[in-house]
Amino acid sequence: MTVRVSHTDEVQQLFRQASGLDNDQGSPRLKQLTLRIISDIARIIEDLEVSDDEFWKAVDYLNRLGGRNEAGLLVAGLGLEHFLDLLQDAKDAQVGLSGGTPRTIEGPLYVAGAPLCEGEARMDDGTELDQATVMFLEGVVRDTDGQPVAGAVVDLWHANTQGNYSYFDKSQSAYNLRRRIVTDAEGRYRARSIVPCGYGCDPQGPTQECLDLLGRHGQRPAHIHFFLSAPGYRHLTTQINLAGEKYLWDDFAYATRDGLVGDIQFVEDAAAARDRGLDGSRFATLEFNFQLQKAPAPKAEQRSARPRALQGA
Repeated sequence: MTVRVSHTDEVQQLFRQASGLDNDQGSPRLKQLTLRIISDIARIIEDLEVSDDEFWKAVDYLNRLGGRNEAGLLVAGLGLEHFLDLLQDAKDAQVGLSGGTPRTIEGPLYVAGAPLCEGEARMDDGTELDQATVMFLEGVVRDTDGQPVAGAVVDLWHANTQGNYSYFDKSQSAYNLRRRIVTDAEGRYRARSIVPCGYGCDPQGPTQECLDLLGRHGQRPAHIHFFLSAPGYRHLTTQINLAGEKYLWDDFAYATRDGLVGDIQFVEDAAAARDRGLDGSRFATLEFNFQLQKAPAPKAEQRSARPRALQGA
């Protein structure tokens, strides 16, 4: 028989005191959240009859998760980051906001301060050309009426051929495969880069440990992340997953959405490659256009204030 004590006056007072609700210092918002969290945890312990051993294994797991800086990875893998997008979609629908390129998760691997380029950019540092396929990416940023948005900033980043990201992978040069591109008068951006590789969670890491216990894989399809911003327009966080990838519709992070699949084309043409300044004959092209919503308020022009690498540096 399940024993319950969380409803008693003694425990309720304990949790209120632990949450700081018996003093007038600190953050009222954090107090409210803390009380809800510890109260819900207590009910989970009671309802599911969590043992002491299970509880302390969970505490140890959280310690290891933080020690490996994988909390941002786990919340994506458990669908919580995608849930935030679904919730915002519902909020938008409630107030009549619609149209534009769909949002999707940011992920934990953005680095602020990438080089700013006008109209076009080369993103890779050339160190993987012996194994990578050169990719030419371009597109137009428009508003929901179809008009080009000049001066929009397309902030994009992606993994290398090993599925690793610069800054977090110390073997790569600074800001490799990371750029900010300002759209031209026609709203166009262009980038030369390399085709990214899909990747999975560290098989020895705590995120994959959790996924294994859930009977799930930790793989992602090849993809490219984007922030898009322009004065008067709503900031967009999104990414495109590349067509043809094994995990395109089975992304462990739930980032693939209708309207966010990039139709990458692989070309074998030596003459066309030479025209693009390449040796050999193989390259890839990818066109992806974006639509931005008008900002309902100035705050909507800004990206979220979540902590990010080098933000504010």
